[in-house]
Formats: sequence, structure tokens, C-alpha cells
Amino acid sequence: MSAKGGYAVECVWPLGAELGEGPVWVPRDAALWFVDIKGHRVHRYDPASGATNSYEAPDQVGFVMPVEGGGFIAGLKSGLHRFDPASGAFDLIAEVHPEHPGNRLNDCGVDAQGRLWFGSMDDGEEEKTGALYRLEADGRVRRMDEGYCITNGPTASPDGKIFYHTDTVEKIVYAFDLAADGALSNKRIFVRIEDGAGWPDGSTVDSEGCVWVALFGGGGVRRYGSDGTLLRFVALPCPNVTKIAFGGADLRTAYATTAHKGMSQAQRAAHPLAGGLFRFAADAPGLTPHSVRIGTEKFR
Repeated sequence: MSAKGGYAVECVWPLGAELGEGPVWVPRDAALWFVDIKGHRVHRYDPASGATNSYEAPDQVGFVMPVEGGGFIAGLKSGLHRFDPASGAFDLIAEVHPEHPGNRLNDCGVDAQGRLWFGSMDDGEEEKTGALYRLEADGRVRRMDEGYCITNGPTASPDGKIFYHTDTVEKIVYAFDLAADGALSNKRIFVRIEDGAGWPDGSTVDSEGCVWVALFGGGGVRRYGSDGTLLRFVALPCPNVTKIAFGGADLRTAYATTAHKGMSQAQRAAHPLAGGLFRFAADAPGLTPHSVRIGTEKFR
């Protein structure tokens, strides 16, 4: 099924990120946060005023996610950090993969129980040394799945019973059964992206249980029904779309991060907004954003 839709897509911040990623709506300050992994930057966009802020990270930063009670957790190449926007400080909390120094952290999601799910990947994009992890409430990091070159898109269904995770290189979005205690089982293929359509990057679930999959090299984002049926394609004016997040008071605005990584000078000239932050009106509201719940004091 080809489902192209007449969406009005607007570039709200033409910042030219090399690898924009990980958009997350933070209700406590009514702003969208995201990262530029290769640019070593954390970014904040305030849609009410149009104000923008940027923070320099000490290394490649794969994601930032708000913590319940204040502050953020950031996933850097060196591991999990506590990020304080007031001071700009990044404090190492835990190494994740010291046995794989060529890996970095990449993309994350938080479920309704406040559990942080995130992946690692081979920074050279060649070896299957990446894995899926879950951060426990006591600060321990648990490996949940492995055998990935590039991990992406951890997200869960509205009822919290289905978990989605992406193998970008193999072009597969997997579904798992997700138990109340966070256990995963019954891994199966949810969708496989066909050749020529790009690579599946970040995924996000909306309130109707549909899964939005950004396509790196595919020039847009797809909306799939919970049965894997393709429902919509939203085209963006640049090839590398990395992830969307739902924001605004009604969670009906979809924000999309993009990248110019890997593009030639000619391609960048043809797509001058590549690496910008975009938005469009979504088909359905997103899910209420969750903050990470951590019981240990070292995350405070």
C-alpha cells in the first residue's frame, strides 16, 4: 500500500544537524529536546516563543531523557550520564559496554513504568556488537537483547504489552511481548522495510497504537497500524529522517529530527534544510511522555 498524505510540513529550526536524533517532548517545560550525535550537542526548542538553546556534550550523545524529579539522563559514547541543563555539566553514572570500546549509545524510550530502554551500536556501522538494554530503578543496567549493528527505536504500545525495537541494518522492526516486570519474549518481525525505501531509524507509537517509523535515506516517516499495515507516508524535504516525537499541549504536533550525515555537497545543496527540526499535524495524538524513574541517589 502506498499512502502518501497531504501533510503541511514546516521547518521550525534549520540548524543543520549532522545527525539530529532522539526528539522528546518534556511537559514540565513545554519544550522539545533532541540531540545532534555527531555534533556533540543537546538542543532545546520552545515552540511558544521560538527560543532555542544548545549545550555542548563531551562526546557523541545518543539521547537525552528527563528524569522524574528533575534533570536528564544522557547516553554518551562513554556511558550513561546525568545532564544538568542549568550548569551544562555531564556526570558519568555508569559504563555500559566497556568490552566494546568502538560502540556508542543510540536512541531510547521510556515505558509507562518509567523504565529507560536504550541501545548500543558499532560506531563504525560494521560489527554486530550492539545490544538492547534496560535501566533498572536501582541504577543497574541489564542487557535485554543483542546481535545488532545499529539499534534504534525502542518504544511500547499504549497498553504496555508490546515492545518494538529496530535492527536498522537488517531493515527490520521487531515486536516483543512485554511483561509487567519488563521481561521480553516472543521476538518476531513486525515490519520489514523493502529495498529502496531507506533504513528504519527511530520509532514512536501514537495513542491509537500505530507505529511511526522514520526512514533514513527514505525522505520521510511511515505510520503503520498495529497489525503492520502501512497507513501513511509523510514526506519531508530532506532524505535522512531519524525520528518523530509528539508534542504540544494536545500531543498532536509531530516533531521530526533529520540529518545531513553521509550526504554529498551536491545533495546538501539540493536539500538545504537537511539536519533541520520539522513539525506537522499528526493523525492522532501521541502517548503521554514518561520520565525516567530512578530510586538511587546517584541520579539526582
